[in-house]
Amino acid sequence: MNGPSGAATGVLTRRVARGATALRGGRVWRPTPYQAAGFLFFLVMTLAYWRVPLCCDAGQHAAVVERLKAHLLAPRHPMADLPGAGSPYYSPYAVAEGAFARLTGLGGWQVLRVAGPVNLLVLLTGIGRFVRVLTPRPWAPVLALAAMTLLWGTERAWWSGYLGLMSMTGNLGYPSTFAIGLAFWAWALTGERARDPRRVRFVGPSGLRGLAGFAALGALYGLVLLVHPITAVAAVLGALALVAGWQRGWSGAVVVRWALTAGVALAVAAAWPYFDVLGLAGDDSVDAMHRRLYDGLAGHFWLALAGLPALWARARRSARDPLVLMFAADCLVVAYGYVSGHYTYGRILGLTLVAPQFALAVELAAPRPWRPGRRVLGALAAVAACTGFLTVQAGAVVPRSLDPVGFEQPPRWPSYDWAARHIRPGEAVITDGYYAVHAIAGYGPDLAAPAWPDAALDERERLRRVADVRAYLSPASTRAERVAVARRYRVRWLLLTRWRPVPPEAVVVDWSRRTGEVLARVG
Repeated sequence: MNGPSGAATGVLTRRVARGATALRGGRVWRPTPYQAAGFLFFLVMTLAYWRVPLCCDAGQHAAVVERLKAHLLAPRHPMADLPGAGSPYYSPYAVAEGAFARLTGLGGWQVLRVAGPVNLLVLLTGIGRFVRVLTPRPWAPVLALAAMTLLWGTERAWWSGYLGLMSMTGNLGYPSTFAIGLAFWAWALTGERARDPRRVRFVGPSGLRGLAGFAALGALYGLVLLVHPITAVAAVLGALALVAGWQRGWSGAVVVRWALTAGVALAVAAAWPYFDVLGLAGDDSVDAMHRRLYDGLAGHFWLALAGLPALWARARRSARDPLVLMFAADCLVVAYGYVSGHYTYGRILGLTLVAPQFALAVELAAPRPWRPGRRVLGALAAVAACTGFLTVQAGAVVPRSLDPVGFEQPPRWPSYDWAARHIRPGEAVITDGYYAVHAIAGYGPDLAAPAWPDAALDERERLRRVADVRAYLSPASTRAERVAVARRYRVRWLLLTRWRPVPPEAVVVDWSRRTGEVLARVG
């Protein structure tokens, strides 16, 4: 049986030593099932991520890298010619990406491509480590990975932090994926310390090393909070569930070590100089855009209900089971987000599914022979996984050229390389295209009106800029009105869709043969 270190531990077997093998003691290394499956999954998903054009929020994250590449210590606003102090996008993860971009000369889009497999590696190792804390069954991590990527729904759920196969093709390079991987590692380390009090002694040098481990765990939670604050909400709920479920006895020493973990986490978060992550708790600027998270919940998530019988079985065995507590806490927070109007809390819906998905994986990894109930559960899970794959997820890993059925494919947004080669970094652009407004800032230019809310910019100011851009693009606008807006925001370029007339004072420079969009210079 494998050791508790999960994906990092292989199987060592002793055979009769013959020939040169006898000189090495006859030990032969074999990969665990999860190492083999995880390596294959890593290759397939990396290729799937690289074959699809980056889209959606990728432009925002590429813009963050570009601003940090230009000014690592004092970056400007991610999408506008404004100060960037206080922007939560400038996390330790983003700063590391910016430093990497400065060192290598890569642009924001290229850095996101590189980040995908790095984040995937953190995620896969974190899953393996966490599941092996839940159970020593060797096939449990494999089944957990399958459940996490397939058991969603029969309608596509495409949000940062949702880790179905389809959404992975777009968000592997996002900070949320990295933060979720770190959260799995943090849960694994928390579970180990909560379940096995012998790991820590409070006397002598070993006691100091034990306390250092709890301090390091706190630093890990603090890092999750800085990288992706909403993921940190789910990470903390999971930590509380693991401690409440497995911690036996609350002596003074126990309280000290967990208080140390919490204190270090808060200290790490508070010490970050780029923005005040604790001040985001009262920020509601992004709640409105997250209202859609609560639309169509059944279609997005109903296949994950296949894990509820396994979760119920765990609850019957122990009401303090960590997965049961984790699921209950996550559901309460999601419900609070809906009732209170703070819809941003719905972003933890992806991690809310982890408890039933992993409970199902642990249950089905039990050695045979199975009881009738487990056989029925296994059949139900197989049908649910096949349904999820064939209705939503297959297009992520089956290229259209090899697709005999016609699976739904990931979005294929147009590239704006053709326009970016004319626009210098920092020059302001007005655009009316949905794709362009989300993508062009990722190449280095600024937008007159940022597409997303940001704590670094008062939302009233952003909405005023949006109104000015609409007024500029209005067919009823006069030349004087357009010139006034262009001067106000130092606009040098217009990136217009094919049905938008180019103002007479603008000079057309280039156009896209794919979309028909036009790039024109003004000013």
